This record gives sequence, C-alpha cells and structure tokens, in this order.
Amino acid sequence: MSDALSQFLPKGFQPEDGICLIAGKELYPELIAQRMRSLGVRTSLVAYEGETRDSLYDSYPDEERVRIKVGKLGKMLKTMKSYNVKWALMAGQITPGRLFKGLHPDLKAVALLAKLKEKNADTIFTAISNEISNIGIELLDARAFLDDQMASHGLMTAIRNKVRPEFIEHGIEIAKEIARLDIGQGVVIRKGTVVAVEAFEGTDRMLKRAGSFQTNQLIFIKTVKLGQDYRFDVPVFGMRTLEVMQEVGIKHAYLEANKTIILEKEQVLKSASKWGIQIVGY
Repeated sequence: MSDALSQFLPKGFQPEDGICLIAGKELYPELIAQRMRSLGVRTSLVAYEGETRDSLYDSYPDEERVRIKVGKLGKMLKTMKSYNVKWALMAGQITPGRLFKGLHPDLKAVALLAKLKEKNADTIFTAISNEISNIGIELLDARAFLDDQMASHGLMTAIRNKVRPEFIEHGIEIAKEIARLDIGQGVVIRKGTVVAVEAFEGTDRMLKRAGSFQTNQLIFIKTVKLGQDYRFDVPVFGMRTLEVMQEVGIKHAYLEANKTIILEKEQVLKSASKWGIQIVGY
C-alpha cells in the first residue's frame, strides 16, 4: 500500500493510520493536504497563528484542527495525541525571525531550547521530533505524497544555456559544505566565485542580495547536506523563488534531484522556459 501512495512512505503505512499535518507557511502544506485527501488518508491539522494559510485551516473540521502560537510545544503535543494518529508530517517553513521575535514558548519549549547548545533548524526540529516520538507518533519523510513534484535529473526546461562543468562542480562543493555546517542550503556563484551564501534569511533574500551586484552568469545551486534528515528542512523551490530569480536576473538554477521539491512543478518549469531561466537537476 505505501509504495502505491508514495515512495517516501514507510513500508506498512496504511491510510487509516492517520497523519497529523504540522503546517507552516504558504503552498507546501496545502498541497500535501490536498494529496493526502485525494488518496483517502485520514488527516488532522496543527496550524500556526500568523503562518499557516487560513484556506488550509478552514478546510478541516473543528474536531480535526487547532491553531496555536509558535512555541506552544506542550499544547501541540497534547492536541496531536488527542487526534489518535500514528504519524505526523511537517510541511512549510515557519518565519525564521520567530526565533528572535514573535516566539511564545511554553514551559515545554523553554526546557527544550535550554538543552540545545546550538539553535538551528536541524537541532531544533530534531529535538521536537524526539518529543513527538515520545508520545507514540512518528514523523514521516516530508517528501511524502509529492513524488511527481521532485526535481529530476538533467535539464528540466526548454532553455539550454551552456555552463562550464567546473563552475557547477565548484558551486556544488561550496553548497555541500555550507549545508554540512548547518548554515544554509543554497549558494550563488559566478565563474568560480562565491557571490552569496544562504543563511538565516532564506533563499529569496539571498537571491536578491546576489542580484544586487548586477552582474551576469550567476548560478543558483540548491542542495541538501550529507545525512539530511528528510523529516524536516527539505529544500523547496517554487514560483516565488523563480519570480525572484527573474526579478534580479539570475538565469540558472541547479537543484539536487529527488531531494528538492519543486512546488507546482509544471507551472514552474513552463514559466522558467518562458522567462529564459534554465533549471537543471544534478
């Protein structure tokens, strides 16, 4: 059953087991919810105030949804347990700045954060996933149900611009090292020079910063780190990022194949071809 639904589900997964969707910003969690429903998966929702789209929250019945403030870990865990599900799935980013402003930690969250020497996506989400596991619920691979939305190997657009392989190899090497250090998942390079590195600000702001140099032949590379935990922080590429690339004049994107989600893939690739942007899976 699991393979028929998605290659990213564990063996033995059954739709009636139930999944609690822990939903962050924008389209990603909404698309996951649509896919789960279309496949007959029993699903419930944890939404975040000021983050999760109202359209997603409104699509769930009262008994299968809750909206909480970011940081209310205890309430999240209690609600998830009441849903009587076997699985959970994290989808969608929480605004990074919430870690500094707009966070409402309860005692459970305060205790969790106090134990962490380093506070980044990997350490925070690993700690949260451990808390979820402690109540008998396991996190799924965040790529589940989006098999057809993954970056594929090779050229994915109608645009073919020749790029010297050594430049791409250099960019991938830098991106992998940045990811290994838990700094970010993307870089922009130009002919062997690192122009910008993604850090806490996220992909789109990094791209705008790179574009501010107003130079040509910029290449955006997106990757995952060695040993990536696919339960969270999976790299995503969508229309908004493509629009930023078009806005600032970046005409090349290299995305790690089968590891990067391209939301609304068909539309993204069609628009990229129209705008003269080359998208390649490596």
